[in-house]
Amino acid sequence: MSGFPLRPGATVGIVGGGQLGRMLALAAARFGYRIAVLDPDPGCPAAQVASTMIVGPYGDGALLAQLASVSDVVSYEFENVAVEPLRKALGDTVLSPPAEALEVSQDRVVEKAFLNGIGIATAEWRAIDAPDELGHALLDLGGDCILKTRRFGYDGKGQARINAKSTFTDAFESIGKAPAILEKMVPFAFEISVIAARGRDGAIVAYDPAENVHTLGILKSSTVPGRVTGELARAAREIAGRILSHLDYVGVIGIEFFVGKDGALFVNEIAPRVHNSGHWTEAACLASQFENHVRAIAGLPLASPERHFDCVMDNLIGDDVERFDDLVAAPRSVVHLYGKSEVRRGRKMGHVTRVTPLSSGA
Repeated sequence: MSGFPLRPGATVGIVGGGQLGRMLALAAARFGYRIAVLDPDPGCPAAQVASTMIVGPYGDGALLAQLASVSDVVSYEFENVAVEPLRKALGDTVLSPPAEALEVSQDRVVEKAFLNGIGIATAEWRAIDAPDELGHALLDLGGDCILKTRRFGYDGKGQARINAKSTFTDAFESIGKAPAILEKMVPFAFEISVIAARGRDGAIVAYDPAENVHTLGILKSSTVPGRVTGELARAAREIAGRILSHLDYVGVIGIEFFVGKDGALFVNEIAPRVHNSGHWTEAACLASQFENHVRAIAGLPLASPERHFDCVMDNLIGDDVERFDDLVAAPRSVVHLYGKSEVRRGRKMGHVTRVTPLSSGA
């Protein structure tokens, strides 16, 4: 396999063939790269645009080794990838972002400890391994809290709201009796996220923060610039850079924040991959988050994250996609569908980004 930077004709391997893998494949194709995808679903969104499709479980060592054998670099589109099988299977093939980023992000306790250890504020938290530990932890933290599984939760799943008056056993059973973390609820004004990238040369770029709105735990919209001041944006970008540097990261990362009512920033979680709240970058920036991820892992120079429009990105969830005719007819709108054949309630089917002329802001 070739060294870095990758030349046109090289192959980028992706573990996972969902919509993020699909959009990475489309971005990589612009540089003349081939795409190999590992996914258990032969009809996954990325299969429609990949050069090579390997069908099977993400944690299958033989299939991971097959992916590595045809790839010049391997990346992933979601963080719930078994780290040890991946490490063993890759051999000399480079994994970007690094496995250490996966290990940090896969366990909420490890993630919070890492962030706090490098001086980054989060909600107050306690590790919970059994329901009888909840009482003391709730008294210790005080007020309303969120009980979350340590691993494998996403889009609001694996979570239960709880306080000192709650039935602890019921809350613990509702998340599958799994090892958990108890987080004190932050009285925030709004939520933001920063999409940032770090190249193989250590260069870092960060996109403007987006203000996010969630419905039932699923991202509904991202607005840029939103209510983000210049000072807040600078602080969020500095935190992103600190995380990337400490992880010796290569690729794009998504970092979600709570903005306190006093303007304080608290990191909610990090995602070591391209992120739903950065989809607006494909419509409002010269280089999208997907392009910069490909540039980073391929060893190319990072592109400017400069924004050329204000915008609002809306996820198309479930039957939102049935409004296709109206969506594509709307002026100054960029529609992106993910090629999913079955519409299901709560399923992300695509997104639409509406752009307006650039105003002053973050």
